[in-house]
Amino acid sequence: MKNERARTSVDKAVVDVWQRELGALSTRNFAHRLAASEDLVLRLEIYKKLEKHRGCVNAVSFNADGNILVSGSDDKRVILWDWETAHAKLTFQSGHVNNVFQAKIMPYSDDRTLLTCGADGQVRQAQISEHGVETKLLAKHQGRAHKLAIEPGSPHIFYTCGEDGLVQHIDLRTAASTELFTCRPVDDSRAHMPFIHLNAIAIDPRNPNLFAVAGSDEYTRLYDIRKYKWHGSTDFGQPTDHFCPPHLIGDDQVGITGLAFSDQSELLVSYNDELIYLFTWDMGLGPNPVPSSPLSACNEASETGLDHSVMDANEKAIPQVYKGHRNCETVKGVCFFGPKSDYVVSGSDCGSIFIWKKKGGELIRVMEADKDVVNCIESHPHTTVLASSGIESDVKIWTPKAIDKPTLPINIKQFKPKPSGWLYRLPTPQDLMVQLFSLQRWESSPERDGENSSSAVASQELMQLILAFNARGDASSDEGGNGSGPEYFFC
Repeated sequence: MKNERARTSVDKAVVDVWQRELGALSTRNFAHRLAASEDLVLRLEIYKKLEKHRGCVNAVSFNADGNILVSGSDDKRVILWDWETAHAKLTFQSGHVNNVFQAKIMPYSDDRTLLTCGADGQVRQAQISEHGVETKLLAKHQGRAHKLAIEPGSPHIFYTCGEDGLVQHIDLRTAASTELFTCRPVDDSRAHMPFIHLNAIAIDPRNPNLFAVAGSDEYTRLYDIRKYKWHGSTDFGQPTDHFCPPHLIGDDQVGITGLAFSDQSELLVSYNDELIYLFTWDMGLGPNPVPSSPLSACNEASETGLDHSVMDANEKAIPQVYKGHRNCETVKGVCFFGPKSDYVVSGSDCGSIFIWKKKGGELIRVMEADKDVVNCIESHPHTTVLASSGIESDVKIWTPKAIDKPTLPINIKQFKPKPSGWLYRLPTPQDLMVQLFSLQRWESSPERDGENSSSAVASQELMQLILAFNARGDASSDEGGNGSGPEYFFC
């Protein structure tokens, strides 16, 4: 039976226009209602394809005015587009020696200052002038650097994170990077993981002092920059809060690929091999979460007749969930869409874009966007426009220009999470070397407080694992293969 969509009445839109003309509805509120209209979301279709890159496009981002889109790719180039005409205004070499993973335009810079990070771990600045583009190295991570986050409203300050677990704070006025902390597991039960590989970082737009990071375990950690002493005399690096769905606490088979804050300070978290969850500020687990499932604690409490307020508290802490997409093969982002973060949008391994209503989690749209995988979705800052990219070498611009509203495909298979493990379950020798370098840096840092024996043992074990991995890799390479290496999964 055909999956028909209920017809949306136009009466409300007519009433809104009438109220606007009479002055009963402000122009601002009218624009917000229009931009958040489900009717427009249902009419999204491809408006332009931006075709000039020669590899996977891993980064798309609009400038503050929304008239320029910047993209970065495996071809190590950055392109500034007039997306309305599909014209490439400027193309330049980023200076990276490997894939570009993130490219953003700094606000209040007349669109002349750009930031990039990539698979080579470099964090770079590109300065556009009448004489051309000059790029320079600002900071370095030991391992891939997937994301950076610009402090809202600031033309100078931003943060970076990398697979070495390091979070850095950079001020363009001094071009100096400050290593804030290395993110580590919440308990000692994961001795094999000396630090957390970080994939995502986001800053709360309502309180830029707060930022969240997440990576190769189940927790999103929230930090307050005001607790950091710039002279380095304190052991900064303790989160002010943790977020995790109750059923995933203690699950070492999941990780996080994408984060986003809404304008209401809600936190959106996309899990690898799992689903997408929306947290409000009161759902935090605190600075020291118990490394076991709260649900199991509730069951024990109910069986023994103990305090049932524990169960009530956990029932209130269940986040909204968004289902249907598949996030297993690559490091995917996630974003809000609409003037008041009315919708949640994500790419999928099936090559489609999924759109849900934020409130209630209803899936309302699935759009075919890529033959392989959609990794990046970027929402226009002011209007109903989306940019998407993935394994293909183009960027697609989506606008609400379709005459007919499509129905949801009837052949969508609801993705059911499976315990297949996290992206890092098959580490490359390079990943293992990153862990070794991080351990060596940790041993030489003041944070270790004389606890050197366990670190030394871990370093020796890690080195043995690297050598064994290399030996096994050399043997398998002689047998031939299909050419799909670990790099594909980080496009």
